[in-house]
Amino acid sequence: MAKKKYEFKPNDFVVYPAHGVGKITAIEEEEVAGFALELFVIAFEKDKMTLRVPTNKVADVGMRALATADVVGDAMKTLRGKAKVKKAMWSRRAQEYEQKINSGDLIAIAEVVRDLHRQDDQREQSYSERQLYEAALERLTREIAAVAGNDEDAAQAEITEVLVSRAA
Repeated sequence: MAKKKYEFKPNDFVVYPAHGVGKITAIEEEEVAGFALELFVIAFEKDKMTLRVPTNKVADVGMRALATADVVGDAMKTLRGKAKVKKAMWSRRAQEYEQKINSGDLIAIAEVVRDLHRQDDQREQSYSERQLYEAALERLTREIAAVAGNDEDAAQAEITEVLVSRAA
């Protein structure tokens, strides 16, 4: 069997929409229901989780390479913008935020962080708002850290600085 050419290789960082940034640790071959399947083995360190994605299903599940520096720049621009909070019911907005977070799109995730960020002088967030905000912030932080090649604390500080500076 000839070796196939992959878009990803071991030790590459990838974004899996439902889980965020992971690292491909191997490409394995497994037999499932009598069929030989080639799988990307993706480790999500923070979540202590390993995911196996069939190599032929990468496009279907929306797995992608890390964002480019340009996309990160656009995400930061999005964070600097004014929060756009729709007047829809919270359940509808929460559903939209959840979809944006799980889309894996860095700009959409930045929009959620921007829209749900609260200054100290603003009203307090509800539990569900805070959960969505923290999930989006974590996804954004992990990807920016992976793109920049530095730690998550530095990326978190950069994001916080942008969010605080827009209010000043």
